[in-house]
Amino acid sequence: GLRRFLGGSPVGVFVRLLFLSVLVGAFMSMLGLTPGRLFWHLYDSARALIDIGLASLHDFGGWIVAGAIVVVPLWLIARLFAVSR
Repeated sequence: GLRRFLGGSPVGVFVRLLFLSVLVGAFMSMLGLTPGRLFWHLYDSARALIDIGLASLHDFGGWIVAGAIVVVPLWLIARLFAVSR
C-alpha cells in the first residue's frame, strides 16, 4: 500500500525528492529567490486579489442601491395601482 501511494520504494522516492529539491533550490538561488520572499510574494498577490474582489463587491453594492432607488418606488406605485383596480 505504501509503495503504491508513494509511487515506488520509500528510499527511491526520498532520493528523487532530495535530488529535485537540490536542483530547484539551486535554480531559485541563481534567481535570488528565498522561501521567505516567495511566501511574501504569494501573500501580497493573494491580498491584492482579495482587495480587487472586495472593491468589485463594493461597486456591485452601489449598483444595487442606485437601481433600488428607482426600481422599488416604481414597483410600489405599480402595486398600488394594481390593487385599486
